Amino acid sequence: MTIKELRELRAIERRNKEILRVRELYKYENELQREGYNLIAGVDEAGRGSLAGPMVIAAVILPPDLFIDHLNDSKKLTHNMREKLYDIITSNAISFSSICVNIEDIDKLNVYRATIDGMCRAVKSLPIKPDYVLTDAMKVIFDNGIETKSIIHGDALSASIAAASIIAKVTRDRMTDEWHKVYPQYGFSHNRGYGTKTHIEAIRKFGPSPIHRHTFEPVKSILSNQLTLLY
Repeated sequence: MTIKELRELRAIERRNKEILRVRELYKYENELQREGYNLIAGVDEAGRGSLAGPMVIAAVILPPDLFIDHLNDSKKLTHNMREKLYDIITSNAISFSSICVNIEDIDKLNVYRATIDGMCRAVKSLPIKPDYVLTDAMKVIFDNGIETKSIIHGDALSASIAAASIIAKVTRDRMTDEWHKVYPQYGFSHNRGYGTKTHIEAIRKFGPSPIHRHTFEPVKSILSNQLTLLY
């Protein structure tokens, strides 16, 4: 076998492996369809652990026969691939929605409660209502008695949840790019609001911005120290 033939063979093997991986992502959806559920939504969030800005939660209902090449947990994809998949998902989904959970609700309710409320809102916002909902780890009781299942690491195990993770991530990343234009000193276009070393140093240097979450550490302690110095 020549080097060229060997490379072609390996390329075919990689391609077949990828096809099998994506097909495996539909395991939960296929099982539910055999049980008689036709409209299965996946729900996921982006920005839950961020120090700044709202959280974005998306819900997606995919057609059962839709094969999306490279579909995966949004964290495992490059920026360009997420953008490409975002367009494919939004163009082909039976129904999708994305909502923002604002900073005030996150600080008031706590991030866990705000996430549950946001997932309920995202599902309620779907133009076409699902008859089953798959969530990434969070156990949620949805309105109208819609049946649901939480899946640990669901964004890497379920096609619907993976699609929702991509919609949420791309939507929020686009928002952080806009924040960066207003508050460039915090590096939002790079850290996406998460607590990197340089981000935390910027908060200490410039103080928290109006879009930072006041109940999250170390923002909370930095604010407390600033108030102590004032008085």
